[in-house]
Amino acid sequence: MKLVTRAQLGWPASAAPSQSTARGVKVHYEGTPVSTKLLTDHNACITEWKNIRKSHLANKTEGYSDVAYNYAACPHGYLLEGRGLRKRTGANGNQALNQTHYAIVGLVGSSGLTEPPAPMLSAIRDGIDLLRDNGAGNEIKGHRDGYATACPGGPLYAWVKKGAPRPNGDDEPSTKPPAGTPKYETYPGASFFLNGSRPALGKKSPIFTAMGKRLVAVGCGRYTDGPGPKLGQADVNSYEAWQRKCGYTGAAAKWPPGKTTWDKLQVPK
Repeated sequence: MKLVTRAQLGWPASAAPSQSTARGVKVHYEGTPVSTKLLTDHNACITEWKNIRKSHLANKTEGYSDVAYNYAACPHGYLLEGRGLRKRTGANGNQALNQTHYAIVGLVGSSGLTEPPAPMLSAIRDGIDLLRDNGAGNEIKGHRDGYATACPGGPLYAWVKKGAPRPNGDDEPSTKPPAGTPKYETYPGASFFLNGSRPALGKKSPIFTAMGKRLVAVGCGRYTDGPGPKLGQADVNSYEAWQRKCGYTGAAAKWPPGKTTWDKLQVPK
C-alpha cells in the first residue's frame, strides 16, 4: 500500500465525527470532468484531491466538516487520506446514508479521465482492506446502490459489481512496484523490535533513525533528542502514537509495530 497521509498533505486532524463501525465500503467517483493529466502527473492528483477538500469545506449548504471521503485513490496507485479511519463520511451530503458505509473515491469523472487504471483499482482495494481492518463490514457497493445517482460511473461500477477484485486476478497486492516508486523497508517482524516481551531498548540499527524521521513527518514524533540509530523510549512512545493515529486502541496500539501500520508509515531504505 502506498499511502499519502493527511500530515503529508499539510492537513490538520480531521474534524469529522467518529464512527467505529459500518456495514462496509462504498466506492465513488467525482461526477465531474477530470483531466487526463492525472495519468502522467502525480502532483496533479494531489492538487485534485486538495481542491476536492477545498470545495467541500466551501459548501455551507451541506455543512461538510472535512473532505467527504475517508480516502481517495489516484491513477498512480496511491491511497490518499481524507477523513481517515473510523470517521463518518459526508459522501451523501448531509443525509443519514453516511452512517451505513465508509467511502473511497476514485479520481475519475464523467468525462476526460473516466476509466480507472489498474493501479487505481489496487489502491481502492488497499483502502477497502484497510477499512475492513478498522471497523468496516464486508459489503462493497457503489454510491448508486441505494441512491439515485450515476456515481461511481459505468467503468468503476462494473468493477465494484465483480466484487472489486485486484487487477492481477489473484486478490493479492502486486509485488512488483511501478517504475519510479520509492523503496521502503519491508516489515522486519515483531521480534526485531523486542527483547523477550519488552522493547529492545538500546538496540542499534539504521532502521530506527529512518523510522523516527517518518514518525516526525506524520506528526507523531515524541522526541526531545533524536531520532537516532539506537532504539529508545521516545521511539516506542512515537510509534504507539502512530498506531493510535491509525485507529488502534488499547493493547493493539502498544509496541511493537504491526505490519499494517509499518507498511502505512513507509519507512524509506
